[in-house]
Formats: sequence, structure tokens, C-alpha cells
Amino acid sequence: MEPLFKLYGKRKHPLEYNNKYQLVVMVILSARDSDKHINTLAPKLFDAYPNISSLARATPDDLHQYIGSVTNFGNKSTWLVKLAQMIGEDSKIPSTLEDLTKLPGLGRKSANVIIRESNGKAEGIIVDLHVLRVTPRISIATGTNPEKIEKQLMEVIPQDRWNEAGMAFSFLGREVCRPTNPKCEICVMKVVCKYYLEVVKGQK
Repeated sequence: MEPLFKLYGKRKHPLEYNNKYQLVVMVILSARDSDKHINTLAPKLFDAYPNISSLARATPDDLHQYIGSVTNFGNKSTWLVKLAQMIGEDSKIPSTLEDLTKLPGLGRKSANVIIRESNGKAEGIIVDLHVLRVTPRISIATGTNPEKIEKQLMEVIPQDRWNEAGMAFSFLGREVCRPTNPKCEICVMKVVCKYYLEVVKGQK
């Protein structure tokens, strides 16, 4: 794992946020959408609603002009306003997995991203669609259920590396271990990767 952690472990998440409030909002918006898309529309949204208290005074319909192109924008608008009303102000944004997942629009994966990017103490490991693909390929986990895969990773990776691990696997999946035509020859994990050793190398 060390070559993977060295390459990707400390790299910032692709969402281009400037503070924890922006991070929370953008993480919710990015679910089933692309980070790139959210990065393009976020500045106008945050110009209109620069903090939690301003967002709390909005209605879901108010947000549609800013996030109408986002996947599931109707529900996300409702979640964001409700979340802002529950929190009240930026300084009260939760820092624990338990409290974050009580908020609308935030599951374990999203909460783990917020904790990681806020330099909080890891309570879990980020499992996004890239991690779901990569970890079974290299045989560090099995199955397709995000929570089961997260549990498997937590059992074999030391807790002090959890914040590094999830995004390291994610960046590997984004840049190298693609769904089709993975770039195995340049992958730092190929020496221990089941997919490479059995499928790719076995065909040579």
C-alpha cells in the first residue's frame, strides 16, 4: 500500500472548495454527478449564499437557478436548505461521522470525505464508485456493497491511514484503474494486483 499512499494519499479532493461550508454543500451536490460539473457552478451559488446562515434563509426553489443542471437537484435543494436550518451557522458544522450522517443528504461516504478534507480524525474510509471497482480488482476487498467493502478495508488498513486510503484508491481508479482498458503497466499496485497478475499478465 505504501507506493499508493505516497502517490495519492495526501492529495486534496478534486472539489474546489474554500472552507468547510463550501465543502459540505459541494459534497452533497456531487453525489451521482461529477466533481468537475460542481466546480463550474459552485462560485455563483456561493456568491448568492456565502455561508450557512444565508442558505438557511433560502427556499429550495431559490436554489434551482444555481443548481438546476445538477443530478437530483430537486431533492438536493431541499436537503441543503434543511441542513442549513438545522446547523444555523458555519461554526456549528459537525465534525463526527455520527453527527454528519444525521444531516440530510449525507451518507457515510460523504461524511468520510468531509472528515478527511477537514483534517478530522478518521472514523471510516471513503468508498466511492472508484473504490468499489479498484479494491476488488487488487483483491483487498470483495463484493459490490459499499458498507461491506468499507468494513473490509477498515479491518486490514491501520486507522491512522484511513483518511489516506479511500482517496488513494479513488485517485487510482480515476487516473489508472479505469472500468475498461485500465493502464496496468503504469500502476504502482500491479505487483500485488490480482487483476493484473491473473487477467492481464496471464494473457501474455
